[in-house]
Amino acid sequence: MFDGKSILVTGGTGSFGQKFIPMLLERYDPKRVIVFSRDEMKQWEMAKKFDRDSRIRFFIGDVRDRDRVYRALDGVDYVVHAAATKIVPTAEYNPFECVKTNVIGAMNLIDACIDKGVKKVVALSTDKASSPINLYGATKLTSDKLFVAGNSYAGGHNTRLSVVRYGNVMCSRGSVIPFFWSLKETGSLPITDPRMTRFMISLEEGVKLVWHAFNDMEGGEIYVKKIPSIKVTDIARVIAPGASQEIIGIRPGEKLHEQMIGADDAYYTYEYPEHYKILPAINSWDKDANRIKDGKKVQEGFVYSSDQNPAWMSEHHLREWIDANFDEIGKL
Repeated sequence: MFDGKSILVTGGTGSFGQKFIPMLLERYDPKRVIVFSRDEMKQWEMAKKFDRDSRIRFFIGDVRDRDRVYRALDGVDYVVHAAATKIVPTAEYNPFECVKTNVIGAMNLIDACIDKGVKKVVALSTDKASSPINLYGATKLTSDKLFVAGNSYAGGHNTRLSVVRYGNVMCSRGSVIPFFWSLKETGSLPITDPRMTRFMISLEEGVKLVWHAFNDMEGGEIYVKKIPSIKVTDIARVIAPGASQEIIGIRPGEKLHEQMIGADDAYYTYEYPEHYKILPAINSWDKDANRIKDGKKVQEGFVYSSDQNPAWMSEHHLREWIDANFDEIGKL
């Protein structure tokens, strides 16, 4: 569906963009791919990887800047919204800045996409947006609601917007695997709580979920990938088998277990072989056959959380993944 089309990725120099764009160029033949981000140095470094590919364009800008977003969207068919302020403690201590990017930025993008006639938008979300206890999660839940309601807000325009939600990306900057990796030679790894669990997903799986959303969406769906859980202590043991584990306590805004679908969302949630789909509660869209397709409604009170997940990643599987992705850990 991307052949001959123009695709813009906000926050395109981040971990997701660094994986999404090469995979997109390998599988499809887009007319152009616009990397929209505010970090000129990251754009400079990324440009070196695509030096001879005329389809790649780099556009300095910030989703907070409404006028710049409008300019970037000229002639764009599809948008992936990956820009976010996402480090939990950073958001707790800098709440105004987090709101500006994650909420105001989402509003700017939605308005611009509708006005510029963008066909489809997929926004990246997080497990922290489900029953949030921290500001980052609260802003992403707000963003999710904005993108869902944007389909109604669009009125007679043809723009359609949906969301994908997934957990800890295994080799992305700032995530737990690169963090532990950077400390493995010290002989001691900090563990916030020995009971803590997290969802785990590879960047490749995240990209494929976005592609699925573009192909499947009618507008307003939240796609939740089925992925395994793992205990944080198991991650530490795989990365540094001989290191001690120092219990330091949960950080501000941090959850013991993550959640991607809460009980209150179960009424609107359908299950598919490889994912779940939370349908919009507004406009009776949760009863729309075009959105439901072949989905099976989950049981009342269903919760998809990292501690109650039926799928678990073994230490052996994690070790194999690390061995296969050794060169990419923390670099994307």
